[in-house]
Amino acid sequence: METTPVDSMMRKYMDQQGFFQPPHAWVGDVIPWQEDGTFHLFYLYESRRNPSAGMPWHRVVTDNLVDFRETGVALASGGPDAADFNVYTGSIVVDAEGIHHAFYTGQNPRRLGADGRPLQLVLHATSRDGMATWKRHSEHTFGATPGYETADWRDPFVFRDEEAGLWRMLVTARHSSGPARRRGVIAQCVSRDLRHWAAAEPFWDPRRYLAHECPEVFEWNGWWYLVWSEFSESFSTRYRMSRSLHGPWVAPDNDTLDGRAYYAAKSAARDGRRFFFGWISTRDGRTDDGPWQWAGTLAVLEAEQAPDGTLRFHPPQEVSTTFDAPIAALSPATTLEAPGGYADLVLPERVPSSFKVDALLDITAGTTECGVLLRASMDGDEAYVLRLEPRRGRLVFDRWPRRHTGDEQWQISGDVPFAVELERPVALPPGEHRLEVIVDGELCVATVDGAVSLSTRLYDRTTGHVGAFVGEGKVSVRSLTVTTRRASGEAQPRLPGALAATV
Repeated sequence: METTPVDSMMRKYMDQQGFFQPPHAWVGDVIPWQEDGTFHLFYLYESRRNPSAGMPWHRVVTDNLVDFRETGVALASGGPDAADFNVYTGSIVVDAEGIHHAFYTGQNPRRLGADGRPLQLVLHATSRDGMATWKRHSEHTFGATPGYETADWRDPFVFRDEEAGLWRMLVTARHSSGPARRRGVIAQCVSRDLRHWAAAEPFWDPRRYLAHECPEVFEWNGWWYLVWSEFSESFSTRYRMSRSLHGPWVAPDNDTLDGRAYYAAKSAARDGRRFFFGWISTRDGRTDDGPWQWAGTLAVLEAEQAPDGTLRFHPPQEVSTTFDAPIAALSPATTLEAPGGYADLVLPERVPSSFKVDALLDITAGTTECGVLLRASMDGDEAYVLRLEPRRGRLVFDRWPRRHTGDEQWQISGDVPFAVELERPVALPPGEHRLEVIVDGELCVATVDGAVSLSTRLYDRTTGHVGAFVGEGKVSVRSLTVTTRRASGEAQPRLPGALAATV
């Protein structure tokens, strides 16, 4: 029986594990809600159609973070003339009567604010049937309060402040005056009934960023965390810490969740664990040199809380353990030593499109660099590279060959030290460090010591081998294993106590 492109796309959709992307579309900002053991992940459904038919919310559900079930449109576009032609980011809460409330951003490029830019508004909808259907309440719509730009009033995050006995709403906003690049502020409104909202003092006003997108705040074991995404400097999701909901908010040494390619992450908790749901951006033209695009593939990171309150990030164990079929392993352990040069080793087995690498590296003091090679040529000369740089305290993503700018030998982007937007700070003192890498087709998520994650896309190199290397130093490769996923169709583990989602 002949297989059509649509059949192939649907098969790819059905075979997804640990990541999610709808067929013929992409995942934008995720609005996570956890209830009765199931994660309900509302998301901005990006079709990239031109002209646009309006942005809707779709919903996907999961109870094990591995298998995702799309339930279709949750909040449709309001139509070409509506304030919510584009249904943008927001949040979900449930009141004392069990009614679910969705607060979301409405935007229509035909409706302009006082500043001449498309107006942004906060809108309200409720559900009395377990989030299956929603009723819009246009009478509750409101725009920017005085002192803020009318075209930046979005991403409402609503939560209950039990101590104050009211509901708080955080809003991505910008002051109407001041240096254009530093007007970003998390505005605040308060309510007693989830219907009538009053302006309050700004929740956080650092005067540092262009905007604080997709803000959220939560408490965890005596610490409060403020999370938002910014596109002023590095397109990163960042966080701050405080012992109080009212601050002061302190920046940890490493205040980002991931790198440039992972954006707009928001979280939901279950059984004392907290998971962040963001998207790994695509690149234009599906090439390694293409510009980053808005929206991509849903990916999950789990946060762990260190004793000092700082957060560590890595893929959930539920996703990592799906890679349990051995492909290759280094035996016995090997030491790579190159005091003034470079040395590598490449495993002979060719890896499939989806695989996991687990490398335990014992780094000798004074070593300049070491790491792993992905989809490498057998001689190790061409590969994607995840490079640990102890002297600079960072993990970087690189590739070779880089872009060619001409036919001459020297006409190559050799002056580019690495993919500069894909850099993560990480402490690398002498001793053992674990580098774990999940590659799933185009997707790549690397984690150092279960604490620092870096996500990206891999387009140009689709096959090859796995290896390890050292540059100007010495590293003992204690172990290097490559695994792939179990056979399709086998049952996946569920989170303890999870209830089956109904669709």
